Amino acid sequence: MEAKETSASVNLQQTNAPITPPGLEAIYSSCRRLYPNQPNPLQVTALVKYWLGGPDPLDYISMYANPGDPDNCIPPHWHYISFGLSDLHGDGRVHERCKTPDAPSGYGFELTFRLKREEGETAPPTWPAAFMQGLARYVYQSENIMYSGDHVSWHAPLDGTESRLQHMMLTDDPQLQQIQTPHGMLSFIQIIGITGEEIKATQHWNGPGIIELIKSVPMAGGPWLITDMRRGETIFEIEPSLQERVEHGIEKEGSNLSGVSGKCSWEEISEAEAHHLNGEENKENRLISGDRRDSSDIERPSISEIESEQIKLALKKGLSTTSSKGHPRGKNETLSEQLEDPSEQTASRKESFDSNGSTEGPTELTRTRVLEGVHLKFNMEAGMLIPLALRGRLKHGRHFTFKSVLNDVAVTLVSTSVLGSIADEQHPYAAHGPWLQVLFPDDFIEQLQDDLDVLTRQEDITLPKTFSWPERSFSITLVQDEMQ
Repeated sequence: MEAKETSASVNLQQTNAPITPPGLEAIYSSCRRLYPNQPNPLQVTALVKYWLGGPDPLDYISMYANPGDPDNCIPPHWHYISFGLSDLHGDGRVHERCKTPDAPSGYGFELTFRLKREEGETAPPTWPAAFMQGLARYVYQSENIMYSGDHVSWHAPLDGTESRLQHMMLTDDPQLQQIQTPHGMLSFIQIIGITGEEIKATQHWNGPGIIELIKSVPMAGGPWLITDMRRGETIFEIEPSLQERVEHGIEKEGSNLSGVSGKCSWEEISEAEAHHLNGEENKENRLISGDRRDSSDIERPSISEIESEQIKLALKKGLSTTSSKGHPRGKNETLSEQLEDPSEQTASRKESFDSNGSTEGPTELTRTRVLEGVHLKFNMEAGMLIPLALRGRLKHGRHFTFKSVLNDVAVTLVSTSVLGSIADEQHPYAAHGPWLQVLFPDDFIEQLQDDLDVLTRQEDITLPKTFSWPERSFSITLVQDEMQ
């Protein structure tokens, strides 16, 4: 990528055809309305365009100087705007052509970012272009759309320094409104830099709630959610009372995070084996070998390609944190729609778990199996989210899914309020192929919260660590990250 100046102002009356592609011109028009005195913004451009085989999906990233509004706690800042997630050309070279005017243009959004301007700074830093391109690559590779309220675990300082801002949240840009382009509708989604403590609070509660808290703290972002890479304190250190608001929100509303990808597996066990695991709790984890069925058993019945695709589609829906319109699901959630036949879904490359979706096949997954007992295994990172699943999801009548990053294995924890589950109170453990569902009654949820409270204090845990409830033929083991 290179920085260059470009003129976005085009006199169409002096030419026979537009010089800039229609989708590109639509974004430029929005930028000119917002920045009428900056017709030639500094711009980062991909040396080789993505549609010519280059690595960067964003054709351009424009950088504008925004004066802010100091009287309203909005400091001067740099405003970055991407070009490339929407359909700029309309000729099919990158995105499918829009069939109706109100359909999304490309992925339906562009990214923006607001970076606090340092005193005496005369030119915008270009490093934000790197992570904006990284997010765009994720969207192109995963086909996942980003929405306001989403969060991104980045695990590295956004600017490559020692900054505490190592993760991101997404929100609607406060100045750039949704527009209709010649190739469909387009929204502007703004990136916000946040700390590890803030993304943890987001996971335990919800994105919109944390965004409102950040808006209320001028040092952390203020009304326009401007990122200051020099910020050394979390919103909870700046304003300790905000932690109480998060705790209250979790108790009242629960969590919007309905699933994560991580390292997990499961196996069927008997009550006797659960007792044995209970005795081995603080010793090196040694599982009993025997005639049991588990999530990694090479002798389990093979799953056809069609069935595997159905499981992937079901898990894709199970990991969705919001409905198709972006609203969180309410109480009495249903899992029944997760078992729909892929042929009933709208054909779209953006809806499948991967790009090789099947549109034909049986309407059921593999035969449902009721299990006598189960032993779940997680690595530490995934296991530390179990208290979140209990407190923020199951206590509020919702479900939570752990999807393995290693294979098709998944574990969905459900409460008795979840409709359509294959597990019930008489048979709390049931599986479709490698997809396990575990139903916890209300009294067991309370017990699990007490027994697993130690998982909120990682420093108190020595791995491997096993928790076992023999009377329920249920065990959980946390193991090292090297688990296969």
